[in-house]
Amino acid sequence: QVQLVESGGGLVQAGGSLRLSCAASGSAFSINDMGWYRQTPGKQRELVAAKTSGGSTNYVDSVKGRFTISRDNAKNTVYLQMNSLKLEDTAVYYCHAKIIRRPLLDIVEAWGRGTQVTVSS
Repeated sequence: QVQLVESGGGLVQAGGSLRLSCAASGSAFSINDMGWYRQTPGKQRELVAAKTSGGSTNYVDSVKGRFTISRDNAKNTVYLQMNSLKLEDTAVYYCHAKIIRRPLLDIVEAWGRGTQVTVSS
């Protein structure tokens, strides 16, 4: 079974920066896409940023130019550098990955438990 463990959330003032990390652990797997979602109370979870194993990236419009997703494939880790944070970035951020399990090579989704990011004025 693959587990995703996030770190790096916290409280920051508007205009500040945070870096989230998510490491995947387990055995007999490889990772296709990795990314970050976020959710606020009463709203659906939304994709913030994703990066494929081939390096393609996708960002929600509201974070373009401020957030950067990166991956260390050797460490099965994905990062989210968040700069120029705004009040509306406050949310629980979840790590997500599409896992390719060996030997069947079936694809399953994995989620982290979430890390709170709070941006204050």
